[in-house]
Amino acid sequence: MANAKNLLVLPGDGIGPEIIAQVLRVIDWMDRRRSVSFNITEALIGGAAIDKTGVPLPEETLEAALKSDAVLMGAVGGPKWEVLPFDVQPERGLLGIRKGLGLFANLRPAIVFDALADASSLKLDIVKGLDIMIIRELTGGIYFGEPRGIEELENGIRKGFNTLTYTTPEIHRIGKVAMDLAGKRDKRVCSIDKANVLETTVMWREEMTKIGASYPDIELSHMYVDNAAMQLVRNPKQFDVVVTTNMFGDILSDCAAMLTGSLGMLPSASLGAPDSDGKQAALYEPVHGTAPDISGKGIANPLAQILSFSMLLRYSFDLFDDAELIEKAVQNALDKGFRTADITGDGKTLVSTSGMGDAVINELDMLAA
Repeated sequence: MANAKNLLVLPGDGIGPEIIAQVLRVIDWMDRRRSVSFNITEALIGGAAIDKTGVPLPEETLEAALKSDAVLMGAVGGPKWEVLPFDVQPERGLLGIRKGLGLFANLRPAIVFDALADASSLKLDIVKGLDIMIIRELTGGIYFGEPRGIEELENGIRKGFNTLTYTTPEIHRIGKVAMDLAGKRDKRVCSIDKANVLETTVMWREEMTKIGASYPDIELSHMYVDNAAMQLVRNPKQFDVVVTTNMFGDILSDCAAMLTGSLGMLPSASLGAPDSDGKQAALYEPVHGTAPDISGKGIANPLAQILSFSMLLRYSFDLFDDAELIEKAVQNALDKGFRTADITGDGKTLVSTSGMGDAVINELDMLAA
């Protein structure tokens, strides 16, 4: 790139700082060997922010995110902060930055590397070669709908309630993301809903059908969410791009993630709408959580974080060759048998967090030679 881009790094909690450290090594390599440069700023979010400032998303963190060209995050949360009131727990920081940046489209790839195909709990022939992209609407639906809350009724009875709501603009913008992305893949979109029960998703299906009519080269299908969950474990390779609501996407993307054998391998991207200058807010993070049980032991898998950075290069800066270089380095390291504890197996070379970072850097060196 001619000019360095502004990258905000949020290490977060648990294993977040450990795996972010390995990505920073890759970023340094890209600067030295590929002239891909970033002005890096670090800030607090989640439990780390609570410990220092008392809130999960300090104003200065959101301000830095709004000024950045992209955000790269580790993970947030952990048992330490579970005793706090709901509205100040670490996860409120993640939801807050998504809302503050207007990140409405969550891209969750589920890709099975050949070297890890036997790590899946499903049969090899079902998952080998799997490459699904799940697009989850991220800022609407039941997670954000109003009214919501818990009420005290008569005779000690309590009532909890949340509202599932979507507007046509919310559906159309996520549908367009799915269609555009499918156009660069296998040109198939499956929209997931529960239109046989929920009126909101009746409208979702109707609006998705309208969007599909504007993309005659894309094959659009519809599926109920319960059937989709079954089909993900029965015949996952029938899917190419999947688009769905916030809650359904939350559930189905975790199901799809486990088809690959380990959450430690999967990246994600959350994208906003481009502004008038073409700038698009974006946050990249691994799918896995903070893994407090292994935090500080140096055994966490950094590959999902590294692959999140490759997504950042691809979707925020159109650096497709550089993204593919990183992905190839990860694939080569796996092919040579390097494994962290979550993906290890007989005859493989067990390495630490930094050891896997070493393996990826070595592969980058060889690819660039």
